[in-house]
Amino acid sequence: MRTAKDIMTTEVVSVAPDTDIPAAARLLIEKKINGAPVVENGRLVGILTQSDLITQQKTLKLPSIFTFLDGIVPLGSLDRMEREMKKITAMTVRDAMTPDPVTVTPETLLEEVAAIMVDERLHTLPVVSEGRLVGILGKSDVLRTLMAAKE
Repeated sequence: MRTAKDIMTTEVVSVAPDTDIPAAARLLIEKKINGAPVVENGRLVGILTQSDLITQQKTLKLPSIFTFLDGIVPLGSLDRMEREMKKITAMTVRDAMTPDPVTVTPETLLEEVAAIMVDERLHTLPVVSEGRLVGILGKSDVLRTLMAAKE
């Protein structure tokens, strides 16, 4: 059975948490990649995707509220609103990235990688060994491998 290490890209394009947003966006566009792992001191701390950057163009939706006994009660999650506001106003990768991303190990079976990508709606999966980034998998890597197997 094929595993992540069989198809992963080992020359990973990554960004640092303190990279500014315009530089990170340029990198994703120039390299024609959907996302990049965020690495600090050799450790994976997050992932920055095109979706994270597009979120900055979003308008913030305030949660509906109602008043009860002279108090204001939000009907939505204030934590979610705070996370969205942080992404919308991000100046650096640290504020726009998704922290603690879903990862796989080099030994993860290809079928499991595909299932994670579909179930979690992910386009990019970092491959981590002992906390260190060792590779990256994109949907195109998985699709290319599955198509080659069928031919």
